[in-house]
Amino acid sequence: MQTERTQFRVADTCTANCSLVSYNRRDFYKITLTLAGKSVLYYANKAIEINRPALVFTNPLVPYSWEGNHEATVAHFCVFTKEFLQENGRVHSLEESNLFKVGGDPIYFLSDEQADYINSIFTRMKLEQESDYIYKNDLIRNHLNLIIHEAIKMQPAIAYFTPQKASSRIAKLFLDLLERQFPVDSQQYSLLLKKASDFADQLAVHVNHLNAAVSEVTGLSTTQHINNRIIAEAKSLLTHTDWNVAEIAGSLGFGYASYFNNFFKKHTGLTPTALRKIL
Repeated sequence: MQTERTQFRVADTCTANCSLVSYNRRDFYKITLTLAGKSVLYYANKAIEINRPALVFTNPLVPYSWEGNHEATVAHFCVFTKEFLQENGRVHSLEESNLFKVGGDPIYFLSDEQADYINSIFTRMKLEQESDYIYKNDLIRNHLNLIIHEAIKMQPAIAYFTPQKASSRIAKLFLDLLERQFPVDSQQYSLLLKKASDFADQLAVHVNHLNAAVSEVTGLSTTQHINNRIIAEAKSLLTHTDWNVAEIAGSLGFGYASYFNNFFKKHTGLTPTALRKIL
């Protein structure tokens, strides 16, 4: 029996029930409410100091990390898929929204009144999540939209600064973002980021700046890293799945199997079919 795919979860930091059985970070958007303390959020190539109540919106395709005692400052967070929020077509593309779009402003600082209000919404979402009400997902979706619309009415934070060792950080972000696309575990999935410019767009940096940083730090070009990772995944799929070559090509973002064959042979000296025969 196939387990139903989880599309939403709300929890407090460090609570046991915040794990997702079918969680895949590349599929989930996240909203975090912080209420006190100090931390720094590194989001793409930006760094933002958080020293008062704030809402933080993170995109599944943009790497981020926290510095400081983040867990002690977070009150609630929720993760959700695009499909959960967009059910019945009521919400426009999340990737293009001001809250989640690449290069957008992910942090919205709150007044005490706003923090209390949004804190109460998170509390209600947690209660509904544990209830047996048959339409609880509709209620949760409404609460989630309330949070989103409250943020849309606010002015975003603009106190960004450039982290030290910018080249090292950009290179790490690129490698994190590259690895986040793998493993390819479904024929319905296709790589979204296949060129250096795709990664530069996600990280909100110029492609030349990205290429220079990656080359400086790793000794390999951005394209070499991308190609090496795609080849490694292709070999894994050829070895561990019964997918045919066309299915593997599609899942790796190649429009035609012939393009994949040529790419694979160029980098390995063998066609995918020839490699599979000797494995």
